Amino acid sequence: MTAVADDLETRATPADHADLRLWLRLMTVHKLIDGEVRRRLRAGFAMSLPRFDLMAQLARSPAGIRMGELSKRLMVTNGNVTQLADQLEREGLVERAVDPRNRRALLIRLTPKGRRRFDAVAKANEGWIVELFAGLSRPEKRQLFTALAKHKAFLNNPHPARRGLAALSRNARNAGEGRGPRGGAAWEA
Repeated sequence: MTAVADDLETRATPADHADLRLWLRLMTVHKLIDGEVRRRLRAGFAMSLPRFDLMAQLARSPAGIRMGELSKRLMVTNGNVTQLADQLEREGLVERAVDPRNRRALLIRLTPKGRRRFDAVAKANEGWIVELFAGLSRPEKRQLFTALAKHKAFLNNPHPARRGLAALSRNARNAGEGRGPRGGAAWEA
């Protein structure tokens, strides 16, 4: 792994806000793991991570997925999915089939050869991920998983506490203009 080159955390100083340093640490850990998985996929299977991700989505839907749905799941353009699908189809790893619910639409699915190939790569990938998280104990992994789940829910939830962040910004602007949070007189300190 290229720890120094991928260490985004070096951009921060101890004087920077702790949340900024936390964000940079998360980004660095993601980049280090992502880079190592990409390197191992290429070296061991001559496969890119986008190809693996596409095949993983198809493995979860044996009957096939429409290209548009696959594009949404992978969060890439339809053109990217089409290009990957064309390559994988030429290699005999995926096939296109008419959607039985709408004969004008096509589904893409793994071929038996594609399924065998994906299963081999997925097994290796799981082993790599286990290895790359070996620096944490089981309780530390559980704690990190729980903390990140909590923060993910916070970020995804339009809950009043989250809306409160916007209110804080509004309050700060209003205070600068001599008004309180609802536009009235500013509160006394």
